[in-house]
Amino acid sequence: MPTRGGLVIAAGAAAAIVIGRAFGLIELFVIGVGCATAIVLALLVVHLRRPHLRLERWIHPAVLTVGDDGRVDVIVHGTGRFSSPPVRLSDTVGTSGVARIAVGALRPGERVAAAYRIPAHRRGVLVLGPLEVERRDLLGLARTTSIGAGATEVMVAPRAVELAMPRLGQGALGRQLLAQARRLGPGDFHSLRDYVAGDELRSIHWRASARSDELKVRQHTTEGIRRCLVVLDRDRKVYDTSLPELDEAFERAIVAAASLAEAGDRAGLATRFVTSGGIDLRGPDVAAATLRLLARVQPGDALGDLARDPGDGLGLVVVITASPTTPAWRAAEQLLDPATVRVGVFTGRAGDDRLAVGATSVETFRLGWNRLAGHDLQRRPVGAVAS
Repeated sequence: MPTRGGLVIAAGAAAAIVIGRAFGLIELFVIGVGCATAIVLALLVVHLRRPHLRLERWIHPAVLTVGDDGRVDVIVHGTGRFSSPPVRLSDTVGTSGVARIAVGALRPGERVAAAYRIPAHRRGVLVLGPLEVERRDLLGLARTTSIGAGATEVMVAPRAVELAMPRLGQGALGRQLLAQARRLGPGDFHSLRDYVAGDELRSIHWRASARSDELKVRQHTTEGIRRCLVVLDRDRKVYDTSLPELDEAFERAIVAAASLAEAGDRAGLATRFVTSGGIDLRGPDVAAATLRLLARVQPGDALGDLARDPGDGLGLVVVITASPTTPAWRAAEQLLDPATVRVGVFTGRAGDDRLAVGATSVETFRLGWNRLAGHDLQRRPVGAVAS
């Protein structure tokens, strides 16, 4: 088909032919015929000498993280028996961007590569393509287009800030976990030590004390945290994405959920992610599966009945919601057992609960969580965790 310039010249040629014929202006008639002939020849060239190419699109990394840039490599293979003419490649990026690549003539079997960057500004699914191949004549009067590669979806996962999992006795959360562990009873026998004031008499090892000048007491190990359950409240009554401030609050809740799932998995805990709609993720790939899910998730139904974690050992139940007054915070009570501690992450104000973290901003959430976990805040700067 003619290009925009070709259409202008074709209209001018038609006008020149008509006017030249009507008024006997031979020169104008000849110019019109010459322009019309150029248009016809251009159409014949682009239709008879079509490109014979095979295109491949490679995306690095396969899953992007908000704030990062991805790289798309386009590999062009020359096929057919004769050389392929120069072409232009156009790859649609999202809803508004277009990447354009010029490819010169290729001999049979020759291969060239080109690349472009794709920014990841917001979580979700970024659609690339279809990749169009455009062939034009030398004067740019006519063109043909074909699809070289279909559309491809690129997952943009939420970014996750680096968090520390609590250790027994460190920070408010660590002290609460230690108290919970002691209520469960002593762990395995570890060693003997000298008696100090305040030790329970039942912990004295009388046989070992008889062989020593000092009383000896049994020292047992205290089992650390072994499991982490992350509960995301996405009740549409709590988060209204039509209001900018509530939409931002929901996005902060997504970042908190991604960060906690990453942190629990990285710490070697039996991590589980739960949200409404029957979504219950667990297993060795729970962090990656959670990130893929959070790339698409939107506000939905309120949390229904939640199944208690069947795991053993000391555990955390982290509830991410808007405030301590939401139904999700109350519903999480059914997940608790004597070996678990509940922590609230609230996108609004955290209230007076000492085991709660405010998430009015991502940085506030990071600092608040690490402070609760007794982590050295100056040890690591804020940064995205690679997925």
